[in-house]
Amino acid sequence: MAPPATIKYSERRNIPLRELIRLYRANAWSSAHKPVQLRTALRNADTVVSAWSDAALLGLGYAISDGALVVYYPHLLVHPDHQGRGIGSELVRRLTAKYRDFHQHVLIADGRAIEFYEKCGFTRAGRTEPMWVYAGDDH
Repeated sequence: MAPPATIKYSERRNIPLRELIRLYRANAWSSAHKPVQLRTALRNADTVVSAWSDAALLGLGYAISDGALVVYYPHLLVHPDHQGRGIGSELVRRLTAKYRDFHQHVLIADGRAIEFYEKCGFTRAGRTEPMWVYAGDDH
């Protein structure tokens, strides 16, 4: 697929549900099967940044934060047809710029995402291990 002519970034929250589901399904994320909860998560997020080509959602990232010390980035995803074109890096840049003075930026990365986040300046958190109670099946 050819790269989109123009990519526009937005912090709008009124993202059409069909576009959200299309993006999450394309990445095989279990959140695609929980559209009501996904929409609620984005509405409750501290910051949402999305990438668009016309009316097509190409990528999305969001942050939750205590507003002073810690920011957590639960989701960052780019449609597979548009990966490798700098969209994910720009989403991370925009999110981390907003929280640049925070003490701690946290995310969970696995698989290929580890190398991507390292390129964005993230490092493994010492000898810590990620832990969770998780109801999904995509990991």
